[in-house]
Amino acid sequence: MFDTLSDRLSGIFGKLRGKGRLTDADIDATAREIRLALLEADVALPVVKSFIARIKERALGSEVSQALNPAQQVIKIVHEELVAVLGGEQRRLRFAKQPPTVIMLAGLQGSGKTTLAGKLSSWLKSQGHQPLLVAADLQRPNAVGQLQVLGGRAGVEVYAPEPGNGVGDPVAVAKASIEHARRSARDIVIVDTAGRLGIDAEMMAQAAAIRDAVDPDEIIFVIDAMVGQDAVRTAEAFRDGVGITGVVLSKLDGDARGGAALSVRQVTGEPILFASTGEKLSDFDVFHPDRMASRILGMGDVLTLIEQAEQAFDADQKEKMTAKLMGGEQFTLEDFLDQLIAVRRMGPIANVLAMMPGMGQMKDQLAEVDDKHFDKVTAIIRSMTPGERTNPKIINGSRRARIANGSGVTVMDVNQLLNRFTEAQKMMKQMGGMMGLPGGRRKATKSPKNKRKGTKGGNRGGARPRAGGMPAGFPGGMPQLPPGLDPNALGGGGGGLPPGFKLPKIDFNKLNKREKD
Repeated sequence: MFDTLSDRLSGIFGKLRGKGRLTDADIDATAREIRLALLEADVALPVVKSFIARIKERALGSEVSQALNPAQQVIKIVHEELVAVLGGEQRRLRFAKQPPTVIMLAGLQGSGKTTLAGKLSSWLKSQGHQPLLVAADLQRPNAVGQLQVLGGRAGVEVYAPEPGNGVGDPVAVAKASIEHARRSARDIVIVDTAGRLGIDAEMMAQAAAIRDAVDPDEIIFVIDAMVGQDAVRTAEAFRDGVGITGVVLSKLDGDARGGAALSVRQVTGEPILFASTGEKLSDFDVFHPDRMASRILGMGDVLTLIEQAEQAFDADQKEKMTAKLMGGEQFTLEDFLDQLIAVRRMGPIANVLAMMPGMGQMKDQLAEVDDKHFDKVTAIIRSMTPGERTNPKIINGSRRARIANGSGVTVMDVNQLLNRFTEAQKMMKQMGGMMGLPGGRRKATKSPKNKRKGTKGGNRGGARPRAGGMPAGFPGGMPQLPPGLDPNALGGGGGGLPPGFKLPKIDFNKLNKREKD
């Protein structure tokens, strides 16, 4: 959604980086370009004015003039002010002292309330709660049925005593759901309310009546991030007519300009709690202002990447891989297959890569990444016997032909996978030596002079990590990652990815969607 704005800001900052000293005229010109970029992104004018005023006030002061790197200092100021516009710190849900906690969803028809109700219930269930979904939208055709389907997918009970489609009293249903939640030991009640195509008195009166009947702990306004400035005006109307305590941004995976998302926090004064990015129940994230600001400025989102990796890799798998590394055991194709499946659980590989710092420079290549390549690799490995997965050296010509026939690929594809996997095995062994693990031995250099001899000095006999490349096992080549990305910061050590998790190395040419299978 923020691609256009991100591209504009990246271009603006690119001009700054080439200057060792910034004059007042440079700062004025930069502020003017940022202002135009925000207005083109459909950010509300009052928000743009205050945002630019704060940037100019800080940038024209000693904070930038005395900095060793003025351009980086300006980028830092823009990032901090963008975080402030998006809400500053993350705000968590407020839970009632005595359950059940009541969460009421409000918004216009088509904003994604019912889908959001299902996602929120699934997320709360994963947090250890026992939510109850309440079908109080009795006007929209099949709204009750849609909520029941979503509840079934999430494994959450749906309270729907009325059939809907214009039949039933939503206020009575909402009020009765509280007693039902207490009887069935549900600690959270999520009330899905009706919307309209536009704001009208009847909708506001019904929403206010439901609010009075259930006394909610949170009234969450669901805003369609693709609507633009009208979404902000709608949020203000709900704030004044019903009273909202938080906002959820839906349809953030759309191609709209995204100005509403940047405006709603400052205009309504209420925090953004969650972000919804697709139709699946898993396409749902807690909203972090600092992470969203980093994404907009093309800085990536490593923390979210780490959290997704921790969810995708179960504890047993992480312990197994850690034990293997510590015990000096060989990294096998079976281990590689487990990692590949776990990475696929994190979502489309292009989305995963997009969260890495610097990937904003490679949007065209990311758009061409096709997950079918990983399905092909999975099929090849699954066509092997357990013995072949453990010891790929036994795979001779006839075995390769059998594997290719069994997986529907060519022998060349099998050869490429085995060659890349051999490189990955060497890399894993070398990394074990670098970390001081028993399984990997690091060759001692005879003298510091050897290091200055380039490729002839150290690292002989092991796969060398290329500049910017990721030390991992995905077939298809070792990429050149964008400047400024430190793989070591992502792959291990404090704040690194879970044990056993290796970031994928991608050869975009081999993952091209136009590649003929």
